[in-house]
Amino acid sequence: MILAAGRGERMRPLTDQVPKPLLEAGGKPLIQHHIEALREAGIIRLVVNHAHLGEQLVQALGDGRQFGVSISYSAEPEGALDTGGGIRQALPLLGDAPFLVVNGDIWTDFPYATLSACEPAGLAHLVLVDNPAHHSEGDFGLRGEHVLLDKDVNKLTFSGIGVYRPRLFAAVGAQRFPLAPLLRAAMDAGQVSGEHYRGDWMDIGTPQRLAELDQRLRA
Repeated sequence: MILAAGRGERMRPLTDQVPKPLLEAGGKPLIQHHIEALREAGIIRLVVNHAHLGEQLVQALGDGRQFGVSISYSAEPEGALDTGGGIRQALPLLGDAPFLVVNGDIWTDFPYATLSACEPAGLAHLVLVDNPAHHSEGDFGLRGEHVLLDKDVNKLTFSGIGVYRPRLFAAVGAQRFPLAPLLRAAMDAGQVSGEHYRGDWMDIGTPQRLAELDQRLRA
């Protein structure tokens, strides 16, 4: 699943007329970079959620055939359902097995093939990265393969890449809610594994960072 329903407030005014996943870097939309990377990893059945200007996404991507994949859509109401609510609504499209979720507003060279058959020991498996300058405090700790909330463990940043079991969302009804509280509860129960990826990763959350990525890819 590629998360593509966010309003992109920090990207305004760029996102006033174009949904954030269709903003371009290196001559192609951000979401196309994800689709091509997933296809190269052998992941070809995709779900994309959308809300703000979502019809533009559907028009641009179609059924995915032009990219060598199959795309299903999970349409959300204006304002979207937040990360947790968006995944929860899409569960009927995602099936009963563990599934990969990727934030649409990142760029990375992460090798998705390593997660294509991932079976989390618990409820979730997260990819963590070094803390970028704009998020120096990090999100979660990592001890071995266990993701922790322990204050005594150096924090890393959640990359926006994770594998989840559907039952992580079983106790929550269809509504708008963030993902982080579910993950924290699962961490408290020792049900979240993780890994530290040290390759290229960027959070494309502002026009400046989009311009930096564009310049880098064109170079």
